[in-house]
Amino acid sequence: MNPVLVIIDIQRDYFPGGRHPLVGPDAAADAASAVLAHQRDQGESVIHVRHESPAGGGFLEVGTPGAEIDARVAPTGDEVVIVKHAPNSFVGTDLRDQLRALGERPLLVVGMMTSMCVDATVRAAIDLGYEVSVVADACAAPDLSYGGTDVDGATVHAAFLAALSGAGATLVTSAEVIGAA
Repeated sequence: MNPVLVIIDIQRDYFPGGRHPLVGPDAAADAASAVLAHQRDQGESVIHVRHESPAGGGFLEVGTPGAEIDARVAPTGDEVVIVKHAPNSFVGTDLRDQLRALGERPLLVVGMMTSMCVDATVRAAIDLGYEVSVVADACAAPDLSYGGTDVDGATVHAAFLAALSGAGATLVTSAEVIGAA
């Protein structure tokens, strides 16, 4: 059964010049764009998820250019767009209903941030019984710090992917997805 592509929060604030730039967002968006083009070429389903924060939320604020979906992965035609207000794309949205309408197929996930919304959504999907593959090179994370230790975005990304793999997600690359046709 072919997967539904779920594109999580590839929005302008995560890119250079945005309010919360990540490490490697352009490479991730390019990989996500290639997966999206492949999915469209195959006539497969796509669901776009867009995070919106209230005014004063710091980034991804409603009505700002930073909240816009990046043009490389912008929805077209009748592709579903889900607006969320929490890291987990299932919370307060109709994502589950949209997936049920598509026949409860496996999920193929790309997006931003690996360490927040991708992680929360993938874990919830696994808890709900979905088979989930994460396209590792089509996701990006920020630099973080804790307890006086700085953690670079590439390490954050790798750590969260490793944890998702341990939680039951399959990790793939965009080349593997595109070559699997």
